[in-house]
Parts: sequence; C-alpha cells; structure tokens
Amino acid sequence: MTKLWQKGYSLNEKVERYEAAQNSALDARLVRHDVWGSLAHAAMLHKIGVLSEQEHQTLHAALCTVLELDAEKQFQILPSDEDVHTSIENFLSARTGDAGKKIHTARSRNDQVLVDMRLYGKEQLHQVSSKLFALTSTLLTFAERYQDVPLPGYTHMQRAMLSSVGLWAASFAESLLDDEQLLAGVYALNDQSPLGSAAGYGVPLPIDRQLVADTLGFARVQNNVIYAQNSRGKTEAAVVQVLSQIMLDLSKLAQDVLLYTTVEYGFLRIPQELCTGSSIMPQKRNLGVMELVRARTQTMLALQQQILGIVSGLPSGFNMDYQETKGPFFAALDLVQESLDICELVMSHIEVDAERALAACTFELFAADQAYEMVTEGMPFRDAYRIVGKKVTAQLDSKVPFPVESQEQLVARLHARNHLGGTGNLNLGQAQERLAQAHTNWETRAQAFKQAIQTLVGPTHTAILEIE
Repeated sequence: MTKLWQKGYSLNEKVERYEAAQNSALDARLVRHDVWGSLAHAAMLHKIGVLSEQEHQTLHAALCTVLELDAEKQFQILPSDEDVHTSIENFLSARTGDAGKKIHTARSRNDQVLVDMRLYGKEQLHQVSSKLFALTSTLLTFAERYQDVPLPGYTHMQRAMLSSVGLWAASFAESLLDDEQLLAGVYALNDQSPLGSAAGYGVPLPIDRQLVADTLGFARVQNNVIYAQNSRGKTEAAVVQVLSQIMLDLSKLAQDVLLYTTVEYGFLRIPQELCTGSSIMPQKRNLGVMELVRARTQTMLALQQQILGIVSGLPSGFNMDYQETKGPFFAALDLVQESLDICELVMSHIEVDAERALAACTFELFAADQAYEMVTEGMPFRDAYRIVGKKVTAQLDSKVPFPVESQEQLVARLHARNHLGGTGNLNLGQAQERLAQAHTNWETRAQAFKQAIQTLVGPTHTAILEIE
C-alpha cells in the first residue's frame, strides 16, 4: 500500500514491522472516529474552496462507505498501511481519484490521530459514566434495603464502633458520585478539537478550525497549535488518573466483599454461580472476580504510569513516542468498564446474613457509647473514657463470652446516630438526587454528541456511537 509520506524508496521491512504492526492493530478501534474527523475536515475544505461541491459530495459518500464497511467488520487496516489514516486515504484515493488525494490538505496525521483519540475518549467516557451510574444505583438500593441491619465497624482491622450494612454500601455509592465529578472534569478537558494544528505549527491556509470543532460537537477549539500536539499523552494520562480513582474504590469494595464473605466473618453471601472452584478442594467457592478487581487496580495504576513515563521529558512537537500511549489508554478504558460491570453484577446478587452480622455486634462496640452517656450526665469525656476503658479491658481480659444485645436494641443504637450521614440518617435521598442530576448532565452531553455526529454523517446513513 502507498504510504502518505512515500518519497520513492522502500522502507526496511524490520523498521516497518517495528513501527507499524502494533499500531495498525490498535487503529481498528478508530475507523469510525477517523471518518468523522475526515467528514468535518472535508466540509471545511469545501467551505474555503479547496474542494468543489462535487468533490465534497463524492468524498462524503466514500467516507460513509467506509463507515458501512467498518460496521460489517469488512474494513481492514494492514501493517503496510501503518495506521487508520493511511488506510482510509488510500481507500478514498482509489475510490474518488483526485478528490481523495486532496483530503489531506491542511492536516497532518498528527492532528488526525489527536482528534481520533479525543472522539474515542468522549465516546468511551460516556460508557464509563453509564456503568458507574448502574453500580451506584445498585449500591444505593442495597443500602436502603439493609439500612437497619447492624454491622461492626472496623479500624486497624479490629472491631471499633457500631456501623450498618446500609452505611457501608452507601459509602461506596457516594465515593463513586465524587468520581463522577472527576469524570465530568476530565471529559471537559478531552472535549477540545485539535484539528487544524497539523504537525503542531498550523498551515499557511485560511482554514476554519472553529467550524470543524462545531461540526464534530466539540465544546471548543484547542487554541495553541503547539500545545495541541504537546497535550497528547497528557490528556490520556488525566483520563486514566480518573479511571484509577474509580478502580481504587472498586478495589476497596472488592476487598471488603472478599473479607465479609469468608466463613470467619460470614456477613455476606454470594450465589454459587458467581464463584469458581478449586481443582483439588471440592468444597471451595472462590469469588475470583473480586480478587481480579483488586489485582487489576494495580494494572490500572501501571497503565497510568506507563503513559506518564512515555511522555515525560519529551521535547515540544510530535515525537513517535506518543504512539505508545494509545495501547495503555485503550486498555485502561476497557479495564474500568469491565470492572464496573463485574462489581454491579456481584452487588446485585449479594445477600446479607443478618444473624451473623448481629452476632458480631458485641459489647465492646459500645464502649464509646457508654462514655458518651456519662458525658451527657456532665462528666468530662476524658474521665468517662478512662472509666469505661478500665471496665471494658477487664471484660476483654476475663475471656468471658461477650454479651450481645437484641436486634431491637441494636437498631435503636443505629437510630440514635441520627446526625447527618450517621447510621440513623444516611440521607440517601441526597445521593439519589446527585445521581439523577449527574445522569441528566451526561445524557445532555450524549445527545449533543450524537446529534453532531448524525448531522455530520447525514440523514441517509446511521451514525454508530458506542453510547448507551
């Protein structure tokens, strides 16, 4: 295949393979996005007189043919093509002649891949938000269902104070809602059009960068053309940083679920169909998926560091090093979506063993409660602390079985913690409102993005976006 930079000599096969084999495989994800960018660029070239009306229409039809072929898994990117941009331009040149040869006017593969990655990022962040909302909703439903089931709270891995299953589940829901704010922030950072920056220094033509940005549904143009190139890797790293925050939450959720489903704790029960077994121990039910969520959080952190390491210390302008950020970026987006799906599956099937949870709420959890009872009677807290501490220590040292309160007594203790955010006042309505507002905000963004791409493709073709 003809390379876009071809100047009359043949590239060494080893060099070609080393530079292009992996990249061309990864670019199979970007066909639609490259077509969208080309459609917008062609419309702009028509406006400034580089393309005639006939050439523009011919290119539009040919680009929509690429979309159709891609939807049918019939559009191939070969290692000899080097990348998606070359593959599509070669197709256009073969299909439309001179019109196809004109489409690269006023752009570089450097700003092409930038816009492809931005469009892909926008699309995938919508998918991440949708899966995050599904898990958050499941957690809030779970919290409401079990808000009056007492549970030991732990510090330093030791029983500490009274908690509840509802308080535990709602803590993860609220954490994910904070992650959504980070996700919205990085979406805005990504929502900039780099097209027209070319190789990082613009072009000596009267191009209309704002038109291209508006046509593609970007919120704004990324202004400085050098920075547009320098931001490659930076934007991807920022996205993966947010994905890492989500994975850190999922890792903690996974660890708690793994702990609470052990025989020793037994607070939670998992259906057998979510568990794998042992090749030697017939009785085993292993919640391996949550172990992998825990492990793959480390993978996510490594992917972030991989991107940061690649771009660290690079000089201004395009460097082929940037190509190496594509793989970890794709992998990170895949990983977080798969992990959100798995956690939602587990949390939607998990059950609480209320008897085991109640039995674990032994007297030492209420040592602080006893001290506060004395405080309400006028005793200084530090004096009350020492008196109760001495009493509780003696009880623990006696090795006498710990007394357990009734369910009614424990629920009363839960309700007594009725300050904002306590077990007696989870304020789940506020979290539900945050979830609903966040969902509305993302739906608004999604509709604007879908409308822009559908308008770009035209009424006779369907714009396929991976947005739920």
